[in-house]
Amino acid sequence: MLSRQGHRLLQIGVGLFLLTSFEGFVIPFVGAPRLGLSAHSLMALLGALLIAMGLVWPKLCLGFATSQLAFWLLIYSSLAIIAAYLLGAFWGAGNSTMPLAAGTAHGSRLQETVIRIVAYSSAPTGIVSFALILWGLRIEKRLPSIGNGH
Repeated sequence: MLSRQGHRLLQIGVGLFLLTSFEGFVIPFVGAPRLGLSAHSLMALLGALLIAMGLVWPKLCLGFATSQLAFWLLIYSSLAIIAAYLLGAFWGAGNSTMPLAAGTAHGSRLQETVIRIVAYSSAPTGIVSFALILWGLRIEKRLPSIGNGH
């Protein structure tokens, strides 16, 4: 299970690199280009993070349910924060949640609320996932010895 999840993380990470490559072309045309650039950088960072996690994942000492929880929370957290930045970039909104990245781009009350809910939901899910991953790294996974009695 851990090996398969690790492989999926590698695929999603590379997929984010591909997505960020295409997203870079539309940055000048979105409602908040500075936020579009931030989304572009964030996708690249999260692509690298997911690739790294994919390589680490098979080494985790986690049970089935715990690895599932950590995996899906990590995926959700990554995609939710990207979605919040992309929504803000395309809508020309996000100032109330991401003022440094959005600058003066401020959307309707509904747009700002959606961005806030999506962005803020990524934090606790990411924290729980990283805590579970750290817990899974608590001991080194040992391969069973074969032969010579060791």
